[in-house]
Amino acid sequence: MAVPARTCGASRPGPARTALPWPRRGPRPGVRSPASGSPRLLLLFLPPLLLLPLLAAPGASAYSFPQQHTMQHWARRLEQEIDGVMRIFGGVQQLQEIYKDNRNLFEVQENEPQKLVEKVAGDIESLLDRKVQALKRLADAAENFQKAHRWQDNIKEEDIVYYDAKADAELDDPESEDVERGSKASTLRLDFIEDANFKNKVNYSYTAVQIPTDIYKGSTIILNELNWTEALENVFTENRRQDPTLLWQVFGSATGVTRYYPATPWRAPKKIDLYDVRRRPWYIQGASSPKDMVIIVDVSGSVSGLTLKLMKTSVCEMLDTLSDDDYVNVASFNEKAQPVSCFTHLVQANVRNKKVFKEAVQGMVAKGTTGYKAGFEYAFDQLQNSNITRANCNKMIMMFTDGGEDRVQDVFEKYNWPNRTVRVFTFSVGQHNYDVTPLQWMACANKGYYFEIPSIGAIRINTQEYLDVLGRPMVLAGKEAKQVQWTNVYEDALGLGLVVTGTLPVFNLTQDGPGEKKNQLILGVMGIDVALNDIKRLTPNYTLGANGYVFAIDLNGYVLLHPNLKPQVSQVGGLEGGKPYEIGTPDFLPCLLQTTNFREPVTLDFLDAELEDENKEEIRRSMIDGHKGHKQIRTLVKSLDERYIDEAMRNYTWVPIRSTNYSLGLVLPPYSTFYLQANLSDQILQVKLPISKLKDFEFLLPSSFESEGHVFIAPREYCKDLNASDNNTEFLKNFIELMEKVTPDSKQCNNFLLHNLILDTGITQQLVERVWRDQDLNTYSLLAVFAATDGGITRVFPNKAAEDWTENPEPFNASFYRRSLDNRGYVFKPPPQDALLRPLELENDTVGILVSTAVELSLGGRTLRPAVVGVKLDLEAWAEKFKVLASNRTHQDQPQKQCGPNSHCEMDCEVNNEDLLCVLIDDGGFLVLSNQNHQWDQVGRFFSEVDANLMLALYNNSFYTRKESYDYQAACAPQPPGNLGAAPRGIFVPTIADFLNLAWWTSAAAWSLFQQLLYGLIYHSWFQADPAEAEGNPEARESSCVMKQTQYYFGAVNASYNAIIDCGNCSRLFHAQRLTNTNLLFVVAEKPLCSQCEAGRLLQKETHCPADGPEQCELVQRPRYRRGPHICFDYNATEDTSDCGRGASFPPSLGVLVSLQLLLLLGLPPRPQPQVHAHASHRP
Repeated sequence: MAVPARTCGASRPGPARTALPWPRRGPRPGVRSPASGSPRLLLLFLPPLLLLPLLAAPGASAYSFPQQHTMQHWARRLEQEIDGVMRIFGGVQQLQEIYKDNRNLFEVQENEPQKLVEKVAGDIESLLDRKVQALKRLADAAENFQKAHRWQDNIKEEDIVYYDAKADAELDDPESEDVERGSKASTLRLDFIEDANFKNKVNYSYTAVQIPTDIYKGSTIILNELNWTEALENVFTENRRQDPTLLWQVFGSATGVTRYYPATPWRAPKKIDLYDVRRRPWYIQGASSPKDMVIIVDVSGSVSGLTLKLMKTSVCEMLDTLSDDDYVNVASFNEKAQPVSCFTHLVQANVRNKKVFKEAVQGMVAKGTTGYKAGFEYAFDQLQNSNITRANCNKMIMMFTDGGEDRVQDVFEKYNWPNRTVRVFTFSVGQHNYDVTPLQWMACANKGYYFEIPSIGAIRINTQEYLDVLGRPMVLAGKEAKQVQWTNVYEDALGLGLVVTGTLPVFNLTQDGPGEKKNQLILGVMGIDVALNDIKRLTPNYTLGANGYVFAIDLNGYVLLHPNLKPQVSQVGGLEGGKPYEIGTPDFLPCLLQTTNFREPVTLDFLDAELEDENKEEIRRSMIDGHKGHKQIRTLVKSLDERYIDEAMRNYTWVPIRSTNYSLGLVLPPYSTFYLQANLSDQILQVKLPISKLKDFEFLLPSSFESEGHVFIAPREYCKDLNASDNNTEFLKNFIELMEKVTPDSKQCNNFLLHNLILDTGITQQLVERVWRDQDLNTYSLLAVFAATDGGITRVFPNKAAEDWTENPEPFNASFYRRSLDNRGYVFKPPPQDALLRPLELENDTVGILVSTAVELSLGGRTLRPAVVGVKLDLEAWAEKFKVLASNRTHQDQPQKQCGPNSHCEMDCEVNNEDLLCVLIDDGGFLVLSNQNHQWDQVGRFFSEVDANLMLALYNNSFYTRKESYDYQAACAPQPPGNLGAAPRGIFVPTIADFLNLAWWTSAAAWSLFQQLLYGLIYHSWFQADPAEAEGNPEARESSCVMKQTQYYFGAVNASYNAIIDCGNCSRLFHAQRLTNTNLLFVVAEKPLCSQCEAGRLLQKETHCPADGPEQCELVQRPRYRRGPHICFDYNATEDTSDCGRGASFPPSLGVLVSLQLLLLLGLPPRPQPQVHAHASHRP
């Protein structure tokens, strides 16, 4: 009988079979059969003997796909080989005995979660309370100094002596405005000393002053501000005397002046510095209560050209004045109103939502007629929606328009009068001839303020001054409003790293005269920084084990402390480099292309720091509500290298931190309930010499490495004078040198860390002596054996293997160590793909596969896991061994069995490697071993990149489960904006009828056209499309972004399966089975012959989310639980609302209109853009 040929591809001897239909619907398409399964599954499965008939011609030899029992036999052989090697070389049992033999050298201590978390919470409370007391002293002193200060109308710059923090940078810049103008102020020149606490050079005798570049230093207001705030210097100094741990003490003034202590030069950017304290997160939080804001933008036809660009930028700047305690929505209106984005209601003003708004604002197009009524009705409806989460404090409407005559009094009567609970702020944008009286009236009639934004330079100041109005109820509330608030985590502008800031508002206590009303202006905000590292030092580190940790969250659910709080260092921003705005140049617009002038707040939610589940949602809610609790849960844990997911038990314990908005949590795996503490007191009493003379210390010396194996020590802070180094060899050298001088009972060292390190040095040396030294690693094709401990020792044997050791020397930061603790059995870790060389470039014994397992001790009924041991397999040798173990040979020296004439033979992974694919895949879906030589260079790669068809089948048959999550701390290179077809910027072109119409010449459209032409003459780029940024542009820096991560882990299937991959006329058989006591999946499959078998590829690589996250528009429909600040000051009956803004319209002159006519008729082309310097811009 002839063997039928395959439908596609080359024919070969093989089993004839009927292709089973692949189910087209359902969550898991595919056909499968467990060794013992339910009747429902068996109906879909044909017995192997019926499924795999052998069809061969008489006298010919043929191979069939191996039977299930054969592959199960191969799996058992693999399991036995792995177990045998680990028992001989791993030394788990021997290390357990060594610990017991040295029982007199250590004690077993217990972590009591409730006591631990309460103690840490108390320590953090005490730390922050000291800062609170300093804040109160500063705020009280500032109010008294300002009250006693006599205003001077004739004050001059030469009357004021202070240290200008930017003076050195400006003197170095020959184009600086102060150099050109010749600053008259008496600027101090100071000497500075390096201070490790500030990570900066400081001067403790003076304060420093920073004034935004767009504020004139010589103005009367600024000079008076500098005059009275000088007295704060003594209070700053006294605070430091009482608490030497204080870091930056800062007064941010409502005028924009920042005075901080100690003095240090300002970290100015390469270009113009637009840092303004009033836009810092801590100032915004301290200056007003939370806000519900609706921004409405007039996009009627009269709003064109420059005016529309000014509006877009103004909205973006307004959004930057909001913090995570605020809620906002943005809408455009003409005849009708509509949201500019996908957000249909108020949403939290966090970084991601504001990005959505800023992108959406750029799409606004001017058309139609102005309809204030539609805009205001939309805004009031938004603010009255009580079915959503919102701030429920200050309510306001911000309207940006070029002008109009309608006062919409009927709308205010319907929605806002007589109580006027919603403030209305109106912004007249652009230079036009409209009567602004209606805009002024709207603001004044609704407890708001009227502002004018005639040009680019007026945007920043006028989009932030509304905070002064919101501060009125706070000032009038007096002491009741004097409550310290603590911020979210953010990046310090002066280089401290991640900090939180305690804030306290400073009020104006002056009165205009006897019997006059109380002043209602806020003077500014006082702030004191606390470095996150100082808080971390109060938490237990190494007693919690590699997978235990402390975390803290605020009322928004954002983490203050968490091991996964690792924001990427971004180069964006004026303070730390990058491209800031340049006022007065076209680069200032549009806001979508702007870089931030300071780093964004770090807003990582607890549920994003970990893998979210219902249990963690409950824990988060309880913590936000200020409760204490304890809960043991089974949860998913992402590995340190973010390649794997483990399911593990965790104990969560939490308590509130009193007098703050924070709550503290402790996470402990059950095996970390106990830990070892070295007790070397007997040795210490015997040795009054340096620690280097202690027993076992000699095994840390490099001279012992050749016989005892190489030792890596964790780079921990063992002693204060120990010099840190990223090079472990150098760090070990520094450590040894210091130990030559330090006695065992030295107060400058951490005895717990130091003694545990020496204890583990001796214990791992005994493992070498008892197990490793007498074994021949080459016999079992091993490159190395190793042991790592909680005490910080990683010993690798033999010494030469250390040359290729790439694991982290800190065991707590090594992925293999942490995963081994969470998983029973042997954990395989293939080398990352980028660490591999091509096979032809491989040298012998250079690429290895790590296999590790935890050492579990049971001492007096107390269980703990103080160490991990393992081996490093030689990839090439074990790939050959893998073929033999999955074949019909019993050992490598036995000849290969040949299938004789008239024989019915089963294929195996060695003889039939051209037809049969055999692989070991780990629990993350990464290739570990293969019988295909050409796949050796793909070991460590996600298997879908090796065989997409087979990996998809494994996933569809529930061998793997997928978990998707998002990294909100990533930094990405900016993507250049599209040119939109390279069309020129939108310019209104008048018709002949317009020219002939006299009324047109006095309209806003004519004036807008003149503005466009005028700016085009100055800035050529206004008439051209936005050019994409050139590649390699040094100004193109990274910015925050969201990355989607996908990890795979073993599903619920734990049996042996045979299945068919059906792909049309060409299908594949495969068998898959988990290897007991490992994280491996053994897969045997026919090699694909047909291109039709190519299926969709599963992705594992991290990918960029262009929309800043997982369906951001849908997420806001189900917001996470949060609580706002406990206090709200949005109303005071004594508030004086008479100061509500004044302004005058700016009608064009006849001369201007005549000039416009001539320019249009002559068709004068725009001239090239001149070099414009930021310092030449006009000050408001």
